[in-house]
Amino acid sequence: MALILVISESPMSQTEEPKYSVLQSYNDIEIRQYEPKIVAETVIQTERDRANKAAFSILAAYIFGENTSVTKIAMTAPVTQSQPSEKIAMTAPVIQQEAGENLATSAWAVQFVMPSEYTLATLPKPKDSRITIKEVPSNKVAAICFSGLAEDEQLQENEAKLSAFLARQGIETKGKAIYAFYDSPFILPAFRRNEVMLELK
Repeated sequence: MALILVISESPMSQTEEPKYSVLQSYNDIEIRQYEPKIVAETVIQTERDRANKAAFSILAAYIFGENTSVTKIAMTAPVTQSQPSEKIAMTAPVIQQEAGENLATSAWAVQFVMPSEYTLATLPKPKDSRITIKEVPSNKVAAICFSGLAEDEQLQENEAKLSAFLARQGIETKGKAIYAFYDSPFILPAFRRNEVMLELK
């Protein structure tokens, strides 16, 4: 989810991003190998954009000090959103996944990647029970990058483009698409960085 009238670098452009190596590159599509990372995740069941905003508030409160050690945690990029491949029990998300059949009223998992200086043992625990801290193992993904708005139409269009490219290459995927947003919503759309990712088998 790449999310001012002032044309300047995005605030998130100065933040840490998950470490990965580019294995192959085809114009706006990359095949990447990501290193393991720790994420804070929350799941919201509603339409995609509302879920993203609600989850962002929950996770932002956690990194701004609503945790057991009252520690401020540095913001990283991107915020990701996906629909879980399996239904997730609701206890009540910014890398969202599907429990439904469309981008409307589904369960959306939203993740903030934690700074690499932390381990599971040293990361402050969230006070909000809706937040889960977990480690994501190393994985390989295909990513397509685009600027502008990241509304349902643009996300679905780029997901279809990425899926078609991978099919032509004979590359198999697994799970649901992951939407990644790198900038604040105050950045002019033309300067935003958004990605759609698909995990590879």
